[in-house]
Amino acid sequence: MRDYTNSRHSDSSDEIWLVQHAPVYTLGQAADPAHILAPTDTEVAQSDRGGQVTYHGPGQLVMYLLLDIRRHGLNIKQLVCGIEQAIIQRLKQSGVEGIRREGAPGVYVDGKKIAALGLRVRKGCSYHGLSLNVDMDLSPFSHINPCGYAGLEVTQLKDLGIDEGIDEVAKGLLYCLQQSLGYNNIVKARKVYDIKELQVIHVS
Repeated sequence: MRDYTNSRHSDSSDEIWLVQHAPVYTLGQAADPAHILAPTDTEVAQSDRGGQVTYHGPGQLVMYLLLDIRRHGLNIKQLVCGIEQAIIQRLKQSGVEGIRREGAPGVYVDGKKIAALGLRVRKGCSYHGLSLNVDMDLSPFSHINPCGYAGLEVTQLKDLGIDEGIDEVAKGLLYCLQQSLGYNNIVKARKVYDIKELQVIHVS
């Protein structure tokens, strides 16, 4: 992501990367390691995104948003609001009411966090992105203060009675992002490899 962002020029296409990660805790660039409450066997990776600590694992949809926000006339606050609105709209399609919280980026259902955001902007372009819990093992979240909030509970679509696969959820969320962020076209470019489910989507 950094390499692509650093090498971008004014005509570079925006990309959305769809990923399912192997189990990993990630720390934001200014994260406090004390938010990892107990040692585990799960890898801990330092990241240059914003935010504190979160967990990624199979059954969680991760979308990395490599977008030229300057070209689209967006500032970081508008980008965050647009991403949150897209997630809320996608949840609504499944009959779930999601809300945002002032000062705590992400989307929440009944007080529990279902989607997290962590972004970085460089040269007017964003990278990193969002994670949405679909059908995963949530127990690793009990070893951290999710996003730096002690006692914050997390939830997922499966526990809300939504039986949808990752691909179905991703397809709907891509459409909602297209509407929310003002993109006219989303083209599935290629599926790069299967183990981590990485797909690269070109948007314009």
